[in-house]
Formats: sequence, C-alpha cells, structure tokens
Amino acid sequence: VLWAQRSSVVDAEKNFIYLTITAPDVPKDDIKLDVKPTSVSFTGTSTTQKKKYHVDLELFAEIVPEKSRTNHTGKNIEMVLQKKELKEEYWPRLLKDKARVHFLKTDFDKWVDEDEQNEAAEEDFSQFGGMGGMPGMEGGDFGGIDFSKLGGGAGFPGMGGMEGGEDDDEDDEEDEGEDMPPLEGAAPTESKA
Repeated sequence: VLWAQRSSVVDAEKNFIYLTITAPDVPKDDIKLDVKPTSVSFTGTSTTQKKKYHVDLELFAEIVPEKSRTNHTGKNIEMVLQKKELKEEYWPRLLKDKARVHFLKTDFDKWVDEDEQNEAAEEDFSQFGGMGGMPGMEGGDFGGIDFSKLGGGAGFPGMGGMEGGEDDDEDDEEDEGEDMPPLEGAAPTESKA
C-alpha cells in the first residue's frame, strides 16, 4: 500500500489522500472495497497468482467517501480520498495508530512537500471514476494513455532524432580516430593505431 497527500485550507479539491493498493490481476467484479469516513477496507483474489489480498486501514482523520474516487488497473486499485477537514497542514501519518506497519510506504512519485504543494503540477483525475464506477478495465484500456505521444523510440532505426536512431551515426564516426586518455593511477599502455 502506497500513499501520499495534498492539503489546502481553502480548496477542498486540493485536500486529499492518494492511496494505491497493489493487487495484481484482481478482476473488477471480484473487488470488495468499502470506503467509510474513518476507514478503507479492500479484499480481492488474484486470478493468476491465486492469492487473496485483504487490508483494513483505520485512517488518521475523516474523509468524505462520496467525494472520493477510484481507478482499477490490472495491477492496482488507485484511490483519491477527499479529506473532510480543510487544513493547510498534512496529516502526520495515514493511519490512526502510531505503530509502523510493514506494508505501508510513502508514494514518493506522488509526494510533494507541504511548502511546495502550491507549485506542484495540477493533477489529472480524468481516469478516476466515482466510488461506484471504477472505469479503465474495459477492453484492456491503459487509462487513455496515447503511447505514440510519449516520444519513445527506444533506439529503433527509423526513429529520426531519437538517441540510438539513424541520426546518431554521424557523431560515432568522428570519435573513432581519437584515443582515450589513460586512467588515473593506471600504468600507461601502448596504443595500436
């Protein structure tokens, strides 16, 4: 389980918890997700790994279940839980209990420090549905990601301008005649040119 958060004293839309439950290959119709004002409960069984996943989280403070959103992917259950109380300060922890739990970790990909959250990029929650919907699983959908716009060429020929593509050969020819300097502290070797 990964988590991160944002806080705002004036804007409820910027006052939320990111919660990601990693449970690969759990079919949408097998998910039992119960979001209450003070807790989140998840149960599901992986079809490929034949594992049952279950977690009960007693939250540090209250959330608004009706305004919280969920996105189900083939690997995760992603949630945006709307905090009830508008505060500038972050919650000091996700759970009510101060004890550390081995399965709960900070999601550093989504984490922004409190003093930098106003400068953070706006979040796109278009793939998230309401608590009842959980879209994104129809027909193997990748959440609307258009991979052609990601600019990946992965070094395949014909991907002009991309590193490792055809346009990169010119620099290699110029470097072939140059000798590399010796390593520091290494015995000098003779160059066979």
